[in-house]
Amino acid sequence: MAEVDARTIVEVAEKVAFEPPEYRQAGDYIDETPVWRDGTPLRQIALTPMQWRIWWLATAGKFFEGMIVFMTGVSHTLIATEFGLSAVGVGLISAATLFGILIGAVTLGGLSDHYGRRNMFIIEMVVFVFFLVVLAFAQSYLVVLIALFGLGVALGCDYPTAHMVISENMPSRERGRLVLGAFSFQAIGALVGTGMCYLVLVWFPFIEAWRYMYAAAIIPAVLVTIGRFYIPESAMWLLEKGRVSEAEKSMTQLLRRYPQYPNRVVLEPPKDVRADKASEGGLASLKALFRERKARRAIMLSSVPWFLQDLGTYGIGIFTPVVLATAFGNAPGHARSTAELVGNDMLAAKGAAMIDVLLIVGIIFAILLADKVGRIRLQVFGFIGCAVGLFVASLGGHLGESMQVPLIFAGFMLFNFMNNLGPNAQTYLIAGEVFPTRFRGAGAGLAASIAKIGAVTTAFLFPVLLAAIGTDALLAGLIITSLIGAWVTWKYRIETRGKALAELD
Repeated sequence: MAEVDARTIVEVAEKVAFEPPEYRQAGDYIDETPVWRDGTPLRQIALTPMQWRIWWLATAGKFFEGMIVFMTGVSHTLIATEFGLSAVGVGLISAATLFGILIGAVTLGGLSDHYGRRNMFIIEMVVFVFFLVVLAFAQSYLVVLIALFGLGVALGCDYPTAHMVISENMPSRERGRLVLGAFSFQAIGALVGTGMCYLVLVWFPFIEAWRYMYAAAIIPAVLVTIGRFYIPESAMWLLEKGRVSEAEKSMTQLLRRYPQYPNRVVLEPPKDVRADKASEGGLASLKALFRERKARRAIMLSSVPWFLQDLGTYGIGIFTPVVLATAFGNAPGHARSTAELVGNDMLAAKGAAMIDVLLIVGIIFAILLADKVGRIRLQVFGFIGCAVGLFVASLGGHLGESMQVPLIFAGFMLFNFMNNLGPNAQTYLIAGEVFPTRFRGAGAGLAASIAKIGAVTTAFLFPVLLAAIGTDALLAGLIITSLIGAWVTWKYRIETRGKALAELD
């Protein structure tokens, strides 16, 4: 019996060796489910060590974004006090990183279509580390603004590139949960950032404590930068460029496992290598994108709801500490001493951290449901839930002092949960799926940059409007934008659940 089995194995091996290669697409290799010896397929695709490495490194960008943006919500009062800033100056501090994300997403993010996903994945982290160091040692208000803007540029590049290094290297039916799993680290970063601010204030209860907050991220960022040098380039992108042999080597490196499967990768050469300007990055990519009739619907779906969602996400997220401190009767601007200012900041940080926990709960539900319920339904449902949460929070000032704080907490918690279940997660996921490979970076980057126009607008105007028109009017405006987001999502819907990227192309 052993001899027969050995002879059979040799005959099959010889037959395979002399058969012409069977050309397959990159996605076919990634989506293939290994089987047991008796032919029973695995229930889910087992990711290789390299796929897991890529995923973990991609989570870092979202983690650092949540940490830096939400950390600014706590630290901006300390920065404002050290440099004697007005409400406009505070607005610029809050908006600088978001404006950088806007610029980075549409400029550096689009360059990944020309220079490669891996190269931009590395460059963005180098830029991020550099400006973290500058910020920690900044001695003037102008340098602080420049450093925060530079951090935003790096994080903006990460919006399309992190999505693409995951979606172009992971199985189609696992793509949604893996992309959202990485995106969930934005919420984890927000929670860690606010928690870190509290600990720093405990250890260093003075105005300059904000420098230690940002400096704490330098060493982790350096380690992530080093790790990104040790991943392969996207085989899908290499094929789009006509670099077939490099794509096969990249796919082999991506799918290296023990026991090895597949033993040989033979990718289908592209029928034609596009000679248009779509993959040159910058304005050329954007012009090519708008010339595509079907891409215009994708632009509407990916950018407008994201813009509307960011109005609420960053308005509520950044200024939750301020709103809570005011609700507790300890407005930051009314502090009479450094000790009182730090105490108010610590109180606000603790309250914000409690509310930010619901960000994580929401994203967990998004991960579980995105590939089952679908992106569009979750986004519509989430927008409506955000409106309900903001309405509950707005009731806090009208039902007596005893109900003010509980209703604000309940409303903001519901908002954070529904936001991360729906629009905050799904807009990011959709933007990286609805555009074709040749300008996926430009399309996703454009959507992210349009979204950040809303974030920058909110971050800059929120402190001014909060003082001018009050909390109720601001919340009413955000309720309306949430309902509009639900309507736009449904009108321009493109469901991507379970579809291979080649099929979406």
